[in-house]
Amino acid sequence: MAEKKGVIQFLKEVRAELNKVAWPTKEELFSYTGVVGLAVVIVCMLIWVCDTAFAKLFRLILG
Repeated sequence: MAEKKGVIQFLKEVRAELNKVAWPTKEELFSYTGVVGLAVVIVCMLIWVCDTAFAKLFRLILG
């Protein structure tokens, strides 16, 4: 019975903390999603460029 009371208290505290969260608006959410998507594309392109350059360098060195 003590476990059940502890779980209920925990869930009440979680709900109280979630009420303190400053949730983004729909516009902010779409904006942030776009920024993250753009950052992912840029990082992927950077990794692709580095991978291609290293592959060519290793082919040049190894023959």
